[in-house]
Amino acid sequence: MAHPKRRQSSSRQGKRRSHDHAKTPTMALCSNCGAWHVYHTVCGECGYYRGKLAIEKDVIA
Repeated sequence: MAHPKRRQSSSRQGKRRSHDHAKTPTMALCSNCGAWHVYHTVCGECGYYRGKLAIEKDVIA
């Protein structure tokens, strides 16, 4: 196996890892109830996705 001749500097290591950070998910407003939800996912409040009922939510009254 190949072995590195020189130690890799911390700045070079940092440049390589600069894109590895966690990104915040894109949020969207639900067209049915107006709540914020993660883009391209079912709304957690009402269960709608792209204007159609995807998950039947139980209403506690």
